Amino acid sequence: MKTLIKSLLLFAFLGCFIACNNSAKSSEDNAQTTTNDTSNEKTGQAFIKDEGGTPNALQLAMQSEDHTTLVTAVQAAGVENALVNVGPLTVFAPNNTAFSKIDEATLNDLLKPENKGKLALILTNHVAPSNFPVEMLKKNAEKNRKLYMASGEYVEVTQQDGDLYVGGTKIIATVNVSNGWVHIVEDVILPKN
Repeated sequence: MKTLIKSLLLFAFLGCFIACNNSAKSSEDNAQTTTNDTSNEKTGQAFIKDEGGTPNALQLAMQSEDHTTLVTAVQAAGVENALVNVGPLTVFAPNNTAFSKIDEATLNDLLKPENKGKLALILTNHVAPSNFPVEMLKKNAEKNRKLYMASGEYVEVTQQDGDLYVGGTKIIATVNVSNGWVHIVEDVILPKN
């Protein structure tokens, strides 16, 4: 009888031990899932909700039907925060027509995760970390000055028949945003390197 009681107590103890282990493992799994979910969330200025005020460069692009490819590329490259930087900055924003001039296979290849660095270089070649309204661009063109871009490269500013060109592409519109200027351009400005 004593052996039977000892056996039952041993089984009860083992049952409790296994149940406690499974509960602890389940808690660890839930904590791990929560940690993974949190680490996948995007962070930075680009992801702060701002209901009012003048839009920044990224918000302007996101509101434009003519810049959906640019927004897709910015998100694929993970450079959203570069476009919401307090600035001042100047963005030369290619529209959808500009991106359609790039071979579709090449564009699709650039949007792949393994080409994130290459895409980021191309996109930062459209951002000047300075304030360049139209009048300032005209002065740079007159003095043959090049613009330093966030990619580390320089692009030439020229003026022909009253039109401004940056990196060889024509500026077709200009918008003042909360963190600088956005100049809409007809072509994608590819880095030389």
